[in-house]
Amino acid sequence: MAGMKHRKGSGRSRRDALVELHGSLDRRYRPEDVAELILEALAGRLSVRERLVLGRAARHSSRGSAWFTSMSSDYARPVGGARQVATATRLFGAPAEVDPDDPDSLLAYAGTVGRTIEWTPDRTDFLADRLNREAREAAGMDLSKRQYNRRFRMLRRIAAKADTLEVEREKRRLLLIAVTGFGARVPLERFVADPDAACFVAYYTARRKLRREFSLSGRDNPFDGIAEVLLRRCGDDADWWMIAQVRPTSDVLDRLTDGERGRLLGQWSAVMRHTARLLGRRWRPAMDRTTMIVRPGDDSSTWNSVAGAYNAARAGWLACLASLDALELLDVSCPGKAMRLMAADLAAWHRSTGGDVDPGTRVWAALPPPWEVLDGTASCTRADVEAACRTAGLDPEKSGWTAPAPKRRVAVFRPTPELVHGVAVADPVWAALLRRAGVFSGRAGRPDLAPDALRGLQGGVVTGDLPPIVETD
Repeated sequence: MAGMKHRKGSGRSRRDALVELHGSLDRRYRPEDVAELILEALAGRLSVRERLVLGRAARHSSRGSAWFTSMSSDYARPVGGARQVATATRLFGAPAEVDPDDPDSLLAYAGTVGRTIEWTPDRTDFLADRLNREAREAAGMDLSKRQYNRRFRMLRRIAAKADTLEVEREKRRLLLIAVTGFGARVPLERFVADPDAACFVAYYTARRKLRREFSLSGRDNPFDGIAEVLLRRCGDDADWWMIAQVRPTSDVLDRLTDGERGRLLGQWSAVMRHTARLLGRRWRPAMDRTTMIVRPGDDSSTWNSVAGAYNAARAGWLACLASLDALELLDVSCPGKAMRLMAADLAAWHRSTGGDVDPGTRVWAALPPPWEVLDGTASCTRADVEAACRTAGLDPEKSGWTAPAPKRRVAVFRPTPELVHGVAVADPVWAALLRRAGVFSGRAGRPDLAPDALRGLQGGVVTGDLPPIVETD
Protein backbone atom coordinates (compact mmCIF):
# COMPACT_ATOMS: atom_id res chain seq x y z
CA MET A 1 0.00 0.00 0.00
CA ALA A 2 3.05 2.25 -0.14
CA GLY A 3 2.16 5.46 -1.94
CA MET A 4 -1.42 4.30 -2.56
CA LYS A 5 -4.08 7.03 -2.67
CA HIS A 6 -7.76 6.65 -1.90
CA ARG A 7 -9.99 6.61 -4.97
CA LYS A 8 -12.62 9.07 -3.81
CA GLY A 9 -15.96 8.77 -5.53
CA SER A 10 -15.11 5.33 -6.87
CA GLY A 11 -18.59 4.04 -6.03
CA ARG A 12 -17.14 0.85 -4.59
CA SER A 13 -19.76 -1.44 -3.07
CA ARG A 14 -19.67 -2.88 0.42
CA ARG A 15 -18.83 -6.28 -1.08
CA ASP A 16 -15.89 -4.76 -2.94
CA ALA A 17 -14.58 -3.39 0.37
CA LEU A 18 -15.06 -6.81 2.00
CA VAL A 19 -13.28 -8.51 -0.89
CA GLU A 20 -10.29 -6.20 -0.41
CA LEU A 21 -10.38 -6.82 3.34
CA HIS A 22 -10.26 -10.54 2.59
CA GLY A 23 -7.27 -9.95 0.34
CA SER A 24 -5.53 -8.18 3.23
CA LEU A 25 -5.48 -11.39 5.29
CA ASP A 26 -2.35 -12.68 3.55
CA ARG A 27 -0.86 -9.24 3.02
CA ARG A 28 0.48 -6.59 5.40
CA TYR A 29 -2.00 -3.73 5.35
CA ARG A 30 -1.57 -1.17 8.10
CA PRO A 31 -4.40 -1.13 10.68
CA GLU A 32 -5.19 2.44 9.59
CA ASP A 33 -5.85 1.31 6.03
CA VAL A 34 -7.95 -1.62 7.23
CA ALA A 35 -9.96 0.75 9.42
CA GLU A 36 -10.80 2.89 6.41
CA LEU A 37 -11.94 -0.17 4.46
CA ILE A 38 -14.11 -1.18 7.41
CA LEU A 39 -15.84 2.21 7.34
CA GLU A 40 -16.77 1.42 3.72
CA ALA A 41 -17.75 -2.19 4.39
CA LEU A 42 -19.99 -1.27 7.35
CA ALA A 43 -21.27 2.05 6.00
CA GLY A 44 -24.71 2.82 7.43
CA ARG A 45 -24.44 0.07 10.04
CA LEU A 46 -22.15 1.75 12.58
CA SER A 47 -23.16 3.81 15.57
CA VAL A 48 -21.82 7.33 16.00
CA ARG A 49 -19.32 6.13 18.61
CA GLU A 50 -18.14 3.24 16.41
CA ARG A 51 -17.58 5.61 13.47
CA LEU A 52 -15.59 7.97 15.71
CA VAL A 53 -13.41 5.16 17.07
CA LEU A 54 -12.66 3.79 13.61
CA GLY A 55 -12.25 7.31 12.23
CA ARG A 56 -9.37 8.02 14.63
CA ALA A 57 -7.40 5.31 12.89
CA ALA A 58 -8.75 5.85 9.37
CA ARG A 59 -7.64 9.49 9.26
CA HIS A 60 -4.04 8.19 9.28
CA SER A 61 -4.77 5.94 6.32
CA SER A 62 -2.55 6.18 3.27
CA ARG A 63 -5.69 5.66 1.22
CA GLY A 64 -7.52 8.78 2.35
CA SER A 65 -4.80 11.41 2.33
CA ALA A 66 -1.58 12.45 0.66
CA TRP A 67 0.34 10.42 3.25
CA PHE A 68 2.18 7.39 2.07
CA THR A 69 4.42 4.81 3.64
CA SER A 70 7.73 3.41 2.47
CA MET A 71 6.90 0.06 4.07
CA SER A 72 5.63 -2.75 1.89
CA SER A 73 1.96 -3.71 2.13
CA ASP A 74 2.76 -7.36 1.50
CA TYR A 75 5.02 -10.11 2.70
CA ALA A 76 7.67 -11.17 0.21
CA ARG A 77 6.25 -13.63 -2.25
CA PRO A 78 8.36 -16.41 -3.78
CA VAL A 79 9.50 -15.74 -7.34
CA GLY A 80 8.03 -18.34 -9.67
CA GLY A 81 9.65 -20.18 -12.54
CA ALA A 82 8.27 -18.10 -15.43
CA ARG A 83 11.74 -17.18 -16.67
CA GLN A 84 12.94 -20.78 -16.65
CA VAL A 85 9.77 -21.97 -18.39
CA ALA A 86 10.15 -19.33 -21.10
CA THR A 87 13.68 -20.50 -21.80
CA ALA A 88 12.64 -24.16 -21.83
CA THR A 89 9.80 -23.36 -24.25
CA ARG A 90 12.29 -21.85 -26.69
CA LEU A 91 14.68 -24.78 -26.33
CA PHE A 92 12.11 -27.55 -26.71
CA GLY A 93 9.78 -25.69 -29.09
CA ALA A 94 6.73 -26.87 -27.13
CA PRO A 95 3.94 -24.68 -25.71
CA ALA A 96 4.12 -24.22 -21.94
CA GLU A 97 0.94 -25.53 -20.32
CA VAL A 98 2.17 -24.83 -16.83
CA ASP A 99 1.54 -22.63 -13.80
CA PRO A 100 5.04 -21.26 -13.14
CA ASP A 101 4.10 -20.32 -9.56
CA ASP A 102 3.09 -23.88 -8.63
CA PRO A 103 5.96 -26.26 -7.74
CA ASP A 104 3.97 -29.37 -8.69
CA SER A 105 3.01 -27.87 -12.05
CA LEU A 106 6.64 -26.95 -12.73
CA LEU A 107 7.81 -30.50 -12.04
CA ALA A 108 5.01 -31.95 -14.15
CA TYR A 109 5.97 -29.65 -17.03
CA ALA A 110 9.64 -30.59 -16.75
CA GLY A 111 8.74 -34.27 -16.76
CA THR A 112 6.51 -33.85 -19.84
CA VAL A 113 9.00 -31.99 -22.01
CA GLY A 114 11.83 -34.09 -20.56
CA ARG A 115 10.46 -37.21 -22.25
CA THR A 116 11.86 -35.93 -25.54
CA ILE A 117 15.39 -36.38 -24.14
CA GLU A 118 14.49 -39.24 -21.75
CA TRP A 119 14.92 -36.98 -18.71
CA THR A 120 12.94 -37.63 -15.53
CA PRO A 121 12.77 -35.65 -12.25
CA ASP A 122 14.43 -38.50 -10.37
CA ARG A 123 17.44 -38.61 -12.74
CA THR A 124 18.95 -35.13 -12.72
CA ASP A 125 22.62 -35.77 -11.96
CA PHE A 126 24.60 -34.04 -14.71
CA LEU A 127 27.48 -36.51 -14.54
CA ALA A 128 25.69 -39.79 -13.92
CA ASP A 129 22.31 -39.47 -15.66
CA ARG A 130 23.03 -37.94 -19.07
CA LEU A 131 22.86 -40.12 -22.16
CA ASN A 132 26.00 -40.64 -24.21
CA ARG A 133 26.03 -40.36 -27.99
CA GLU A 134 25.17 -44.01 -28.57
CA ALA A 135 22.20 -43.83 -26.19
CA ARG A 136 20.95 -40.64 -27.80
CA GLU A 137 21.16 -42.18 -31.26
CA ALA A 138 19.40 -45.33 -30.05
CA ALA A 139 16.59 -43.13 -28.68
CA GLY A 140 16.29 -41.41 -32.05
CA MET A 141 17.45 -37.98 -30.84
CA ASP A 142 18.71 -35.74 -33.59
CA LEU A 143 20.57 -33.47 -31.18
CA SER A 144 24.18 -32.46 -30.84
CA LYS A 145 25.87 -33.01 -27.51
CA ARG A 146 25.76 -29.25 -26.87
CA GLN A 147 22.02 -28.97 -27.58
CA TYR A 148 21.29 -32.06 -25.47
CA ASN A 149 23.31 -30.67 -22.56
CA ARG A 150 21.52 -27.32 -22.75
CA ARG A 151 18.15 -29.03 -22.48
CA PHE A 152 19.33 -31.30 -19.67
CA ARG A 153 20.66 -28.33 -17.68
CA MET A 154 17.47 -26.36 -18.24
CA LEU A 155 15.32 -29.17 -16.89
CA ARG A 156 17.61 -29.48 -13.86
CA ARG A 157 17.13 -25.75 -13.21
CA ILE A 158 13.36 -26.09 -13.41
CA ALA A 159 13.44 -29.01 -10.97
CA ALA A 160 15.66 -27.03 -8.60
CA LYS A 161 13.36 -24.03 -8.96
CA ALA A 162 10.37 -26.17 -8.05
CA ASP A 163 12.14 -27.35 -4.89
CA THR A 164 13.11 -23.78 -3.92
CA LEU A 165 9.63 -22.50 -4.65
CA GLU A 166 8.09 -25.19 -2.45
CA VAL A 167 10.38 -24.23 0.45
CA GLU A 168 9.72 -20.50 0.08
CA ARG A 169 5.95 -20.99 -0.17
CA GLU A 170 6.04 -23.08 3.00
CA LYS A 171 8.08 -20.41 4.82
CA ARG A 172 5.55 -17.74 3.84
CA ARG A 173 2.64 -19.97 4.89
CA LEU A 174 4.18 -20.49 8.31
CA LEU A 175 4.94 -16.79 8.66
CA LEU A 176 1.25 -16.05 8.06
CA ILE A 177 0.23 -18.68 10.63
CA ALA A 178 2.56 -17.00 13.14
CA VAL A 179 0.87 -13.61 12.70
CA THR A 180 -2.71 -14.47 11.66
CA GLY A 181 -3.37 -17.97 12.88
CA PHE A 182 -5.51 -19.62 10.21
CA GLY A 183 -6.93 -16.32 8.97
CA ALA A 184 -5.34 -16.61 5.53
CA ARG A 185 -7.24 -19.88 5.00
CA VAL A 186 -10.72 -18.37 5.46
CA PRO A 187 -12.64 -18.76 2.16
CA LEU A 188 -13.88 -15.55 0.54
CA GLU A 189 -17.56 -16.49 0.55
CA ARG A 190 -17.48 -17.37 4.24
CA PHE A 191 -15.67 -14.12 4.96
CA VAL A 192 -18.15 -11.85 3.16
CA ALA A 193 -21.17 -13.74 4.56
CA ASP A 194 -20.63 -12.18 8.01
CA PRO A 195 -19.37 -8.58 7.59
CA ASP A 196 -19.10 -7.91 11.33
CA ALA A 197 -16.97 -10.97 12.02
CA ALA A 198 -15.00 -10.34 8.83
CA CYS A 199 -14.14 -6.78 9.82
CA PHE A 200 -12.94 -7.89 13.25
CA VAL A 201 -10.80 -10.65 11.69
CA ALA A 202 -9.25 -8.25 9.17
CA TYR A 203 -8.46 -5.54 11.71
CA TYR A 204 -7.20 -7.86 14.44
CA THR A 205 -4.87 -9.70 12.06
CA ALA A 206 -3.60 -6.34 10.76
CA ARG A 207 -2.68 -5.45 14.33
CA ARG A 208 -0.94 -8.80 14.77
CA LYS A 209 1.12 -8.15 11.63
CA LEU A 210 2.64 -4.90 12.90
CA ARG A 211 6.41 -4.92 12.53
CA ARG A 212 8.57 -5.24 15.62
CA GLU A 213 10.11 -2.01 16.83
CA PHE A 214 13.73 -2.04 17.99
CA SER A 215 12.91 -1.45 21.64
CA LEU A 216 13.51 -2.89 25.08
CA SER A 217 9.81 -2.71 25.87
CA GLY A 218 7.54 -5.54 24.79
CA ARG A 219 5.10 -5.46 21.93
CA ASP A 220 1.69 -3.85 22.34
CA ASN A 221 -1.33 -6.08 22.79
CA PRO A 222 -2.76 -6.50 19.26
CA PHE A 223 -6.22 -6.37 20.83
CA ASP A 224 -6.71 -2.61 21.04
CA GLY A 225 -9.73 -0.39 21.59
CA ILE A 226 -10.79 -0.62 17.95
CA ALA A 227 -10.60 -4.42 17.96
CA GLU A 228 -12.68 -4.39 21.15
CA VAL A 229 -15.38 -2.27 19.47
CA LEU A 230 -15.46 -4.54 16.43
CA LEU A 231 -15.64 -7.74 18.50
CA ARG A 232 -18.58 -6.33 20.47
CA ARG A 233 -20.50 -6.04 17.22
CA CYS A 234 -20.37 -9.83 16.85
CA GLY A 235 -23.50 -11.26 18.45
CA ASP A 236 -24.62 -14.79 19.22
CA ASP A 237 -25.27 -15.55 15.56
CA ALA A 238 -21.82 -14.38 14.42
CA ASP A 239 -19.38 -16.75 12.71
CA TRP A 240 -17.39 -17.51 15.85
CA TRP A 241 -15.60 -20.40 14.13
CA MET A 242 -14.07 -17.90 11.71
CA ILE A 243 -13.13 -15.58 14.56
CA ALA A 244 -11.54 -18.50 16.44
CA GLN A 245 -9.19 -19.07 13.49
CA VAL A 246 -7.38 -15.84 14.41
CA ARG A 247 -8.19 -15.39 18.12
CA PRO A 248 -8.31 -18.71 20.00
CA THR A 249 -8.94 -17.16 23.41
CA SER A 250 -11.37 -18.33 26.07
CA ASP A 251 -13.99 -15.65 25.29
CA VAL A 252 -14.12 -16.86 21.67
CA LEU A 253 -13.64 -20.60 22.21
CA ASP A 254 -16.52 -20.64 24.70
CA ARG A 255 -18.79 -19.75 21.76
CA LEU A 256 -17.84 -22.96 19.90
CA THR A 257 -19.23 -26.45 20.24
CA ASP A 258 -17.10 -29.22 21.70
CA GLY A 259 -16.73 -30.64 18.20
CA GLU A 260 -15.48 -27.32 16.83
CA ARG A 261 -13.02 -26.93 19.69
CA GLY A 262 -11.77 -30.46 19.03
CA ARG A 263 -11.28 -29.69 15.33
CA LEU A 264 -9.37 -26.53 16.15
CA LEU A 265 -7.24 -28.46 18.66
CA GLY A 266 -6.33 -30.87 15.88
CA GLN A 267 -5.42 -28.03 13.52
CA TRP A 268 -3.09 -26.44 16.04
CA SER A 269 -1.59 -29.79 17.03
CA ALA A 270 -0.75 -30.60 13.40
CA VAL A 271 0.98 -27.23 12.89
CA MET A 272 2.84 -27.57 16.17
CA ARG A 273 4.26 -30.97 15.23
CA HIS A 274 5.13 -29.88 11.69
CA THR A 275 6.92 -26.73 12.79
CA ALA A 276 8.74 -28.57 15.59
CA ARG A 277 10.16 -30.97 12.99
CA LEU A 278 11.29 -28.02 10.86
CA LEU A 279 12.97 -26.41 13.87
CA GLY A 280 14.80 -29.65 14.58
CA ARG A 281 16.14 -29.71 11.02
CA ARG A 282 17.20 -26.07 11.27
CA TRP A 283 18.98 -26.42 14.59
CA ARG A 284 22.77 -26.29 14.34
CA PRO A 285 25.19 -27.55 17.03
CA ALA A 286 26.92 -24.14 16.99
CA MET A 287 23.71 -22.37 18.09
CA ASP A 288 23.72 -21.46 21.79
CA ARG A 289 20.44 -22.28 23.54
CA THR A 290 21.48 -20.33 26.64
CA THR A 291 21.65 -16.97 24.82
CA MET A 292 19.93 -17.46 21.42
CA ILE A 293 22.12 -14.73 19.93
CA VAL A 294 22.52 -14.85 16.16
CA ARG A 295 25.89 -16.11 14.95
CA PRO A 296 27.44 -16.12 11.48
CA GLY A 297 25.80 -18.81 9.39
CA ASP A 298 22.47 -18.69 11.24
CA ASP A 299 19.37 -18.16 9.10
CA SER A 300 17.62 -16.12 11.77
CA SER A 301 14.81 -15.02 9.46
CA THR A 302 13.69 -18.58 8.72
CA TRP A 303 14.23 -19.76 12.27
CA ASN A 304 12.20 -16.90 13.74
CA SER A 305 9.36 -17.40 11.24
CA VAL A 306 9.10 -21.10 12.03
CA ALA A 307 9.51 -20.50 15.78
CA GLY A 308 6.76 -17.88 15.58
CA ALA A 309 4.42 -20.36 13.89
CA TYR A 310 5.32 -23.05 16.43
CA ASN A 311 4.65 -20.75 19.39
CA ALA A 312 1.37 -19.53 17.89
CA ALA A 313 0.30 -23.14 17.35
CA ARG A 314 1.37 -24.09 20.87
CA ALA A 315 -0.60 -21.18 22.35
CA GLY A 316 -3.68 -22.14 20.33
CA TRP A 317 -3.26 -25.78 21.34
CA LEU A 318 -3.07 -24.85 25.03
CA ALA A 319 -6.12 -22.60 24.71
CA CYS A 320 -8.13 -25.40 23.12
CA LEU A 321 -7.00 -27.88 25.80
CA ALA A 322 -8.12 -25.43 28.49
CA SER A 323 -11.48 -24.87 26.79
CA LEU A 324 -12.01 -28.66 26.74
CA ASP A 325 -10.93 -29.01 30.41
CA ALA A 326 -8.08 -31.24 29.25
CA LEU A 327 -4.96 -29.49 30.60
CA GLU A 328 -4.23 -32.60 32.68
CA LEU A 329 -2.77 -34.07 29.48
CA LEU A 330 0.25 -31.83 30.13
CA ASP A 331 1.08 -34.02 33.13
CA VAL A 332 2.28 -36.62 30.63
CA SER A 333 3.78 -34.42 27.90
CA CYS A 334 4.29 -30.66 27.88
CA PRO A 335 6.50 -29.47 24.98
CA GLY A 336 8.01 -26.09 25.72
CA LYS A 337 8.14 -22.88 23.74
CA ALA A 338 10.75 -22.14 21.07
CA MET A 339 12.85 -19.02 21.52
CA ARG A 340 13.57 -16.59 18.70
CA LEU A 341 17.14 -15.77 17.69
CA MET A 342 18.16 -12.30 18.88
CA ALA A 343 20.43 -9.80 17.15
CA ALA A 344 23.75 -9.24 18.95
CA ASP A 345 23.21 -5.46 19.17
CA LEU A 346 19.82 -5.87 20.82
CA ALA A 347 21.26 -8.37 23.30
CA ALA A 348 24.10 -5.95 24.11
CA TRP A 349 21.56 -3.17 24.58
CA HIS A 350 19.75 -5.30 27.13
CA ARG A 351 23.00 -5.88 29.02
CA SER A 352 23.98 -2.19 28.88
CA THR A 353 20.74 -1.23 30.64
CA GLY A 354 21.25 -3.77 33.40
CA GLY A 355 19.20 -6.50 31.77
CA ASP A 356 20.09 -10.12 31.34
CA VAL A 357 19.01 -13.10 29.29
CA ASP A 358 15.23 -13.32 29.04
CA PRO A 359 13.88 -15.71 31.71
CA GLY A 360 12.03 -17.57 28.98
CA THR A 361 15.35 -18.36 27.31
CA ARG A 362 16.54 -19.95 30.57
CA VAL A 363 13.46 -22.17 30.62
CA TRP A 364 13.95 -23.09 26.96
CA ALA A 365 17.60 -24.00 27.60
CA ALA A 366 16.76 -26.14 30.62
CA LEU A 367 14.14 -28.25 28.83
CA PRO A 368 14.51 -30.81 26.03
CA PRO A 369 13.92 -29.13 22.66
CA PRO A 370 10.28 -29.41 21.56
CA TRP A 371 11.06 -31.45 18.45
CA GLU A 372 12.54 -34.21 20.63
CA VAL A 373 9.54 -34.13 22.96
CA LEU A 374 7.02 -34.31 20.13
CA ASP A 375 8.78 -37.13 18.27
CA GLY A 376 9.05 -39.16 21.48
CA THR A 377 12.85 -39.18 21.84
CA ALA A 378 12.74 -37.04 25.01
CA SER A 379 10.34 -36.64 27.90
CA CYS A 380 9.08 -33.31 29.22
CA THR A 381 6.16 -33.19 31.66
CA ARG A 382 4.31 -30.31 33.25
CA ALA A 383 6.34 -30.88 36.42
CA ASP A 384 9.55 -30.47 34.42
CA VAL A 385 8.37 -27.21 32.93
CA GLU A 386 7.16 -25.89 36.28
CA ALA A 387 10.54 -26.66 37.87
CA ALA A 388 12.41 -24.87 35.07
CA CYS A 389 10.08 -21.87 35.35
CA ARG A 390 10.57 -21.62 39.10
CA THR A 391 14.36 -21.69 38.64
CA ALA A 392 14.09 -18.88 36.08
CA GLY A 393 11.79 -16.83 38.31
CA LEU A 394 8.67 -17.25 36.15
CA ASP A 395 5.13 -18.20 37.00
CA PRO A 396 4.55 -21.19 34.67
CA GLU A 397 0.86 -20.39 34.14
CA LYS A 398 0.98 -16.60 33.88
CA SER A 399 3.95 -16.78 31.50
CA GLY A 400 2.10 -19.16 29.16
CA TRP A 401 4.33 -22.19 29.67
CA THR A 402 1.71 -24.51 31.19
CA ALA A 403 -1.55 -22.65 30.52
CA PRO A 404 -2.99 -20.14 28.08
CA ALA A 405 -1.44 -16.73 28.64
CA PRO A 406 -3.69 -14.50 30.79
CA LYS A 407 -5.61 -11.61 29.29
CA ARG A 408 -3.66 -8.41 28.78
CA ARG A 409 -4.87 -4.87 29.13
CA VAL A 410 -6.62 -3.59 26.00
CA ALA A 411 -4.10 -1.48 24.10
CA VAL A 412 -4.64 2.12 23.03
CA PHE A 413 -4.49 2.65 19.28
CA ARG A 414 -1.51 4.60 18.03
CA PRO A 415 -0.58 5.30 14.42
CA THR A 416 1.76 2.77 12.86
CA PRO A 417 5.31 4.14 13.05
CA GLU A 418 7.45 4.32 9.93
CA LEU A 419 10.12 1.70 10.54
CA VAL A 420 13.47 0.97 8.92
CA HIS A 421 14.68 -2.41 10.19
CA GLY A 422 12.75 -1.81 13.41
CA VAL A 423 13.92 1.79 13.98
CA ALA A 424 11.19 4.46 13.92
CA VAL A 425 11.75 7.27 11.39
CA ALA A 426 9.64 10.42 11.28
CA ASP A 427 9.44 10.85 7.51
CA PRO A 428 8.61 8.08 5.00
CA VAL A 429 10.69 9.71 2.25
CA TRP A 430 13.77 9.65 4.47
CA ALA A 431 12.81 6.14 5.56
CA ALA A 432 12.93 4.98 1.94
CA LEU A 433 16.36 6.59 1.51
CA LEU A 434 17.72 5.06 4.69
CA ARG A 435 16.44 1.65 3.64
CA ARG A 436 18.04 1.91 0.19
CA ALA A 437 21.29 3.05 1.81
CA GLY A 438 21.33 -0.06 3.99
CA VAL A 439 21.16 1.85 7.28
CA PHE A 440 20.30 -0.28 10.37
CA SER A 441 20.42 -3.44 8.24
CA GLY A 442 23.56 -4.84 9.84
CA ARG A 443 25.23 -4.96 6.41
CA ALA A 444 27.58 -2.64 4.57
CA GLY A 445 25.65 0.34 3.22
CA ARG A 446 25.68 1.84 -0.25
CA PRO A 447 28.51 4.41 -0.52
CA ASP A 448 26.63 6.52 -3.09
CA LEU A 449 23.72 7.08 -0.68
CA ALA A 450 25.68 7.25 2.58
CA PRO A 451 26.19 11.06 2.68
CA ASP A 452 22.48 11.79 2.23
CA ALA A 453 21.56 9.12 4.76
CA LEU A 454 23.97 10.56 7.33
CA ARG A 455 22.47 14.03 6.88
CA GLY A 456 19.09 12.56 7.66
CA LEU A 457 20.38 10.87 10.79
CA GLN A 458 22.00 14.10 11.98
CA GLY A 459 18.84 16.06 11.23
CA GLY A 460 16.67 14.32 13.80
CA VAL A 461 14.81 12.10 11.32
CA VAL A 462 15.11 9.06 13.61
CA THR A 463 12.49 9.18 16.34
CA GLY A 464 12.82 5.66 17.72
CA ASP A 465 15.27 4.07 20.11
CA LEU A 466 18.71 3.24 18.79
CA PRO A 467 20.86 0.52 20.35
CA PRO A 468 24.57 1.03 20.98
CA ILE A 469 26.93 0.05 18.16
CA VAL A 470 28.22 -3.45 18.76
CA GLU A 471 31.21 -5.11 17.16
CA THR A 472 30.31 -8.65 16.10
CA ASP A 473 32.53 -11.56 15.08
